[in-house]
Order: sequence, then C-alpha cells, then structure tokens
Amino acid sequence: MAWGDLFRNRLGRKVFGAALTLSALVASGASIDPRAVALVPHAGDGPVDRAIQDLQERARLAPNPLPYLERLGWAFVAKARSSYDPGFYKLAEQCALSIEAEKPESAEALLLRGHVLVNLHRFAEAEALGRQLVSQRGLPFDHALLGDALMEQGKLAEAIVSYQRLMDQKPGPQAYSRAAHVRWLKGDLAGAIELMSMSAGTSGTWDREAAAWAHVRLASYELEADRPQTASRLIEAALAFQPDYPPALLLRGRLLLTQGKHLEAVSPLRLAASLNPLPEHHWVLAEALKAAGREEEAARVEARLLQQGAKDDSRTFSLYLATTGKNLAVAVRLAEEELKVRSDVFTLDALAWAYRGAGRIQEAQVLSARALAEGTLDARLFYHAGVIAAKAGRNEEAEKRLESARVREQMLLPSERRHLREVLAYCRSSGPPTKSKEWTKVHRDQVNLNHLTCMS
Repeated sequence: MAWGDLFRNRLGRKVFGAALTLSALVASGASIDPRAVALVPHAGDGPVDRAIQDLQERARLAPNPLPYLERLGWAFVAKARSSYDPGFYKLAEQCALSIEAEKPESAEALLLRGHVLVNLHRFAEAEALGRQLVSQRGLPFDHALLGDALMEQGKLAEAIVSYQRLMDQKPGPQAYSRAAHVRWLKGDLAGAIELMSMSAGTSGTWDREAAAWAHVRLASYELEADRPQTASRLIEAALAFQPDYPPALLLRGRLLLTQGKHLEAVSPLRLAASLNPLPEHHWVLAEALKAAGREEEAARVEARLLQQGAKDDSRTFSLYLATTGKNLAVAVRLAEEELKVRSDVFTLDALAWAYRGAGRIQEAQVLSARALAEGTLDARLFYHAGVIAAKAGRNEEAEKRLESARVREQMLLPSERRHLREVLAYCRSSGPPTKSKEWTKVHRDQVNLNHLTCMS
C-alpha cells in the first residue's frame, strides 16, 4: 500500500468545470491569472460545492481576499478527495499562487501548495517547500508535509524525525496515523494497530472522510492480523461515516474474496470502481468477476483498465501489467519513470516485479532486496520476492519468502494466492507443481514463473 494512497493520494482522471478551464489554458500556452482561474464559477450542489461557491464569492468581494483564497484552496483539496478529480488539486494550487503573488513567501500558501504537490506526485518540490516551512516557522503540519514528501521518496529515517516533531507538537489523529504507518513499514503490526486505533478513536465528525479513511486503514491492519470479523465491523463503521466510500467498499470486496464469496464481492467492488477510477479498483473487480465466472464482464473491466490505467495510477498499472504479462515493456517503462520521483519500498517492488517479467532477474533481485530492507511485513512484497528468487534458481530463499507471504495470503488477490501456492509447491518439490487446468492453459508444457495463472 502506497504512502500517498494512505494520505488521500487518490487521483482520478476526470476533469470538470473550472479544472477543465485550467487544463485548456495550460494546453494553449496562454498566460494564466491564478486568481481568475480559481474564481471561475463552480458548479455543484453538495456541501463542499456550496462551500466553494461561498468562498469564491467572498474572495471576489472582500477588500482583503487572501484569507478566503486560502480557505478556498483547502475546499478544492476536499473536493479533489471526494470526487477523485485531480483537477481540483490544480485549482487549489492556483489559490496558493494567487496568495503568493500578493504576499511572497506566505507560509499559508506554501503549506497549501506543498500539500497539492504531494498529491500530484511532485515529491521533491514538496520536500523543498516543507523544508522552507520548517525553517521559517516549524508548525506541526509543516513537519507533516515534510515527512510525507520524504516518506514517498524512500527517505524513511528523515521522515520519522519529521513525524516525531509532529507528534511532540500536536498529538492527534494526523500524528497517530502517520506513526502507525511507520510502525507497519518497520514490521510492527501490533504497534500499527494500537496507533491507528488511537487515530480512528480521535477522528471526529467534523471531517467524516478522514474518520472513514482512518477506520478503513485500521480494518486493513486487522485483516492482515487475520481478524476478519473485527475488520468487517470497522468497514461498516467507515461506511457509517461516509456512505458508499470507495476505499471501504474496496476493502469489503477484498474481505469477501478472502472468504471465497466471489459473487457477493462483485457488488461492492463494482460500486467502488464506478465511483473511483483508480486501477486498483478495476483490477480487484476483474479478479472477482473472473472468480465468479463472469468472464465477459471481467474482459470489459480489463479493457477499460488497459485504456486508462497509465493515466490514473502508473505504479499500480505497472504492477497489473507485470502480473498479467499483458505489456511488459510498458510495465518496465512506467515503473522506471515512477522510481525517478518516488523511491519508497513499493515503487522498488513494482520495478523489481516488472524486471522479473521482462527476464531481467539479476536487477529484479537487487531491487526486491531493497524493497524488503526496511522490514515491511507485506504479503505482496514477500510474494514477489519469492517468485523472483525462484526464477533465479534460489529455491531455499524462495521458499522462505513465499512462506512469509502464505501466512499473510488474505492480503493477496485470488490469482496471486493460487500462483503463490503453485510456486511454493514447485520450490518444495524441486519440480513443477501439479498442473491444474489453469496452469496447463497458461504455462503449457513448461513451468513459467513469470505470470499469474488466471489473468492471461
């Protein structure tokens, strides 16, 4: 699970209204007036939409519009989170730029723009702003911004320092959730659950989306701890905070898949995919549809994924391509490009997995070892590392890694679990696993450690 994903890095592909106006201006090469763009009349009738409209009007009329522009920027951030439309992050950025035009080096504008940059995967730029803010004033959320930017770039030791300063200055749900993720990355699931419970318990109704997110993340930890009933209760709590919340629907579907309830999983996963265009939602939905015997619908879902996945989330799409063997050259290219801006353990793993598919096993081994170096006890990291080791002929190491994945296999997709067991059996027997119908279909007359058995 990516750190940006944990902190509402949930980008979509649709661009509406004023965001479309901004995109058109950028494409035309025209000079952009940030305030004019930010104040393009906003459409919509939801609570966040009405807040945006009110703040736009106040910013137009006020003698000093800067406080309203700052609040408008954060309202656009909230709209981006709820609509999965990254265009609203760009509008938030225009609010920050408008403030800076009148008040250079404004800390409020820097924090807003830094938050936007993290969500747009411009982590090095966000780090520079975070360092400037910490040097300039050092408030709690300055440290949070810097920690987030460092985390995404794989600078975990430095990120921990920033998060500790956040915790020292302002203990609360934001600090607890970040500390929980650090514990999880370091292999301390019990510590992660304790801290995430504190985050969920202190998240209030003033930000129902944040409370829903905290409960979903805690549910994921509980599922990893093999407590599915507790996870299910937390998912329901998240949906009480935020009905039809895509991350909660996604986890509910995954939980049902682990229980073998493939057909029952389709409904929440279909709804999640309709609300959020990210590749993960469509990938898991395709898995559920195939497991439920709905091959034609699964093919349509995968066709959409192949068409849009690179735009929506290049790292997850690279994983999907490398897993299914559909376009390994693109998988490698996307993962290599992602690593240039984001070198956390999950990007290292994505590139290792793509290299494995492309037959670049030595490079895959190096990157996989780096992905495991922080001590993260993640099923997919272990599964990938085991398959890569098996491909290299290092069966003893492969068996160890695959066994570590097997005890956490509830976190894997159905096809991943099947492939895990097949490769583990191969390593233990020093020969090919028993050929199921699917195995025969995909691998034919030779053992192939490259692709999953049900996705080709």
